[in-house]
Amino acid sequence: MNEIVVISLPQLLFALLFIVIAQWTSLAWHLGLNRDITVGTLRTVSQLFLMGYVLTFIFKAESLPLTIGIFLVMVVSAVFIVKGWVKEKEVAYLAPTFLTMLCCYFVTALFVSRAVVGVTPWWEPRYFIPTAGMVIGNSMSALAISIERLFTQMRQQREVIEMKLSLGADYREASGEFFRSAVKAGMIPSINAMMGVGLVFIPGMMSGQILAGTDPLVAIRYQIVVMFMLVGSTAVSSIIVMLIVRRRCFGSGEELLLTPR
Repeated sequence: MNEIVVISLPQLLFALLFIVIAQWTSLAWHLGLNRDITVGTLRTVSQLFLMGYVLTFIFKAESLPLTIGIFLVMVVSAVFIVKGWVKEKEVAYLAPTFLTMLCCYFVTALFVSRAVVGVTPWWEPRYFIPTAGMVIGNSMSALAISIERLFTQMRQQREVIEMKLSLGADYREASGEFFRSAVKAGMIPSINAMMGVGLVFIPGMMSGQILAGTDPLVAIRYQIVVMFMLVGSTAVSSIIVMLIVRRRCFGSGEELLLTPR
C-alpha cells in the first residue's frame, strides 16, 4: 500500500506535454512567453537534477560544512533573484537583504529542525536543507514584492512625502503608509495560502510525502509546521529588511533620496 511508485524517464518525458500546451497557448495568443517557457523548462530540469545529485551526496556524507555551504548558496542565489526583480540603483538594499535573510532563515531552520521536529544533530541535512529551502523560496518572493512596492509607491507619492516632511513629520511618519502597504503586499500570499490550504489545494510538501507513502495524518503535521514557519519567517524578515531599506531612502537630514523616474 505504501510502496513508492518510481517515475521512469519515458514517463518524465511524457510530462513535457504540459510544456507543449503552454508553448502553444503563448503562440496562439501572441503572449511572447515562448522563450521564457523554454528557458524555465531547461532550468527546472537541470537545476532540480543537479540538486538531486548534490542532496544525495550530502545526505550520505552528513557533513556540517557541506550542509551550511548549501544553505549559503541558497541564500546568495535568492538575493540575486531578488536583485533581478527589484531594479533599484539609488538605494543600496542588497546588503541588508542578504544579512537579514541569512540570519532569519538560519534561525528558523534551526528552530524547526531542532526544537519542533527534534532531530539530532540539528543540522541533519535531510531536515535542515528542505526546511531552509522552503523558507528561502517563500520569503524571497515576499521580500521582492515588498521592496519593489516600497520604492514604487514612494516615488509615485514623492510630493506627498516631501509635504509631510516640510510640515515637521519625520521620515517614519512621512512614509508610514507606504511602509505598511509594502509589507502587507509581501505577506498577503502567505496568509492567503493558510486560508486555502487543505480546502482549496494540497501543498507541495504534503503532496510529496503522501506520494512517497507517508501516512496523511503524519504529513499534515509537517505541513502545519511549514505553514506557520513560512508566515512567521516572512513577517520577521520583511519587517527587518523594510525598516532598514526605508531608512536608506532618506538622507542624514531625513530628506527623500529617491528621485523621480
